[in-house]
Amino acid sequence: IVEKDRFQTLGDLRKQWTESGVETSRATVYRRVQEMGYRCRIPQVKPLLNQKQRQKRLTWATEKQHWTVAQWSKREMPKCLKSSVKYPQSVMVWGAMSAAVNAASYQEILEHFMLPSAEKLYGDEDFIFQHDLAPAHSAKTTGKWFTDHGITVLNWPANSPDLNPIENLWDIVKRKLRDARPNTLDELKAAIEASWASITPQQCHRLIASMPRRIEAVISAKGFPTKY
Repeated sequence: IVEKDRFQTLGDLRKQWTESGVETSRATVYRRVQEMGYRCRIPQVKPLLNQKQRQKRLTWATEKQHWTVAQWSKREMPKCLKSSVKYPQSVMVWGAMSAAVNAASYQEILEHFMLPSAEKLYGDEDFIFQHDLAPAHSAKTTGKWFTDHGITVLNWPANSPDLNPIENLWDIVKRKLRDARPNTLDELKAAIEASWASITPQQCHRLIASMPRRIEAVISAKGFPTKY
């Protein structure tokens, strides 16, 4: 059974044994699997990439192979919150590179939050804005918005969260929220803002500094998903 499907869980194995008339506990199943030389592992979940996507990732990484950490530091990462009415007592969080909004509302967020943030961070200096290929981001009207405002957008390969260090920031925020246990929507918003505010510049710098390693990992993997 194990050799036929490596993704069977101990619960799956126990269920099949029970159905075949073998009554046993989960602990017994675990011991027997260990005795047979197998080890239980939690599989890593990675995006499913087709050949075209892998090639684009590889091409993208090759083009950015010689970017310095200083160049990667010139990516804009503003923040804001947008309430969601679809699910009670929840909040959609926008963090520069993804947002559950349409193109029009996304451009409003860029106008009212990203531009002031960029002004504060960079002044008159040029910077490169990065977002993924969500429909609101890749819409023609959004592209026109960036052109009209003279902002350069980093080209981005599809299905590549391993190349986006802000995903690691969201993980940090989520871990901090586990102990917060907010009871109301306002408490949830406050907890998210507090969690985000607690992220140190050093943490951000370490993540940005990881970009050259991420690029090399994609090239070594020939476009396939990496450990990041």
